[in-house]
Amino acid sequence: SPRFRRARSGFPGTGLGVAVPAVAVLALGVAGCAPPDSASDPAASDPSPASLAPDQVDAIHAIATAPIEAGRTAGMSIAVVRGTDTLLIEEFGHADLELGVLTPPDAVYEVGSVTKQFTAAAVLLLQEEGKLSLDDPLTRWLPDYPVGDRTVTVRQLLDHTSGIKGYTEMEHLWAELAPLELPRDTLVTLFAAEPFDFEPGTAMTYNNSGYVLAGLVIEAASGMSYEDFVEDRLFGAAGMGNSRYCHKDELTPNRAKGYEPGDDGLHPAPYLDHQWPYAAGSLCSTVRDLVAWNQALHGDGEGGEILTPESYELMITPEPLLDGTELRYAKGLAITDRDGAPRIGHGGGIFGYVTDLRYVPSEDLSIAVLINTAGGASSGGIAGQIEDVVLGAPDEPATGTFEGDPSPYEGRYEGPARGQRITATVAAEDGQLTIDTGGGEPATLSWLGGDEFADGRTRYRFVRGGDSDGAGGGASFDELRMDVVSGHFVLRRMTP
Repeated sequence: SPRFRRARSGFPGTGLGVAVPAVAVLALGVAGCAPPDSASDPAASDPSPASLAPDQVDAIHAIATAPIEAGRTAGMSIAVVRGTDTLLIEEFGHADLELGVLTPPDAVYEVGSVTKQFTAAAVLLLQEEGKLSLDDPLTRWLPDYPVGDRTVTVRQLLDHTSGIKGYTEMEHLWAELAPLELPRDTLVTLFAAEPFDFEPGTAMTYNNSGYVLAGLVIEAASGMSYEDFVEDRLFGAAGMGNSRYCHKDELTPNRAKGYEPGDDGLHPAPYLDHQWPYAAGSLCSTVRDLVAWNQALHGDGEGGEILTPESYELMITPEPLLDGTELRYAKGLAITDRDGAPRIGHGGGIFGYVTDLRYVPSEDLSIAVLINTAGGASSGGIAGQIEDVVLGAPDEPATGTFEGDPSPYEGRYEGPARGQRITATVAAEDGQLTIDTGGGEPATLSWLGGDEFADGRTRYRFVRGGDSDGAGGGASFDELRMDVVSGHFVLRRMTP
């Protein structure tokens, strides 16, 4: 049904908060958004770093209550913590609409793809102990997985560069499997039978299958279930007493019920068996526990107590593709930019819930947003607005005016994206380049220098086979590289 399809888009999405026309990308929640209209910037009052000014608190309340009052979301929990100073932890709306239960302190939500950073940390812990290596072939741990003559490494599972088919993008499979209780190897058998989307290490597409496989590697290397490993080694170490692996058949105190919007208001979210999201998205937590995790993982911005400094650097450092192309996704975490400084975070979307957890190292600032409605409001957008209220709106990225010849860039480019193929049409208008990916009006590209352009947070790089002087000189380009943080898509020029 249409209602089921809308809910289903929650878990396949990662929450990265980067919009790409006509491409299903994540829900990662790393993009900043402008705060609500105000006569003055709430951050301009420059309060003590240990507290918020009253107008900042009011602005955050307005951000949180707007989608609830509009009937688009049921409830929400928000935490804003700088260092050891709690700037704001509050609950809004309802945990259960049918019973009229307000959102309680320590409300428990399904956090979806925020799970992935716990999976990545678990792999790195096992590497520290000498039980596995990021460079291990997947087949060392899962010898029957059909990779053909390829080598897929554990590292490539964590940064989405394996090329393995993502099961949440196999709509015929996901629609039927989601509510069923079957052995987990049923899922692996089904996506393993699909062809690779690309050769390992040559592109990046956000991939829940890779994290399912990473969970199985953790179990094989540790001799523990994924659930026990995460609860004992990560939740315990970080002091996350209200976090757990989600189970629909267990009583969970303070658990918020999940919803989704429909034509006549909010509805209970469809059933999802947590056999399937697994190490890609099956953890439950609270905003307080997620802030505790940020503190234990990141420390004061240079690494905390969960990992060694070397492992922490591995976790937060994106590694390039085989051809040297730089990415903005590390291991379970997206690394984006705020006024020239890094922002580290991830979002999540799953049936009935959306989530955003982010950390700004330069400010030692953590923001957690948990919402018990999928599809009614963007957790990443709300977290971005709160970030701007606390820190002030970031500067617009510097761009230049393109003065080269636009003709070598013009044309149609096509290639694999997340769960589909994408066609991008590049054209020239008044000497500037526009791009149309089929999701609305063509966007005018800002020039970053050389053969690199941007549309918001999406970056484009044009590549030709031979040497080039850049900025449009010479023959037409062969490839368009599209970086949406949650994916790096390689589109080939189509012949007329």
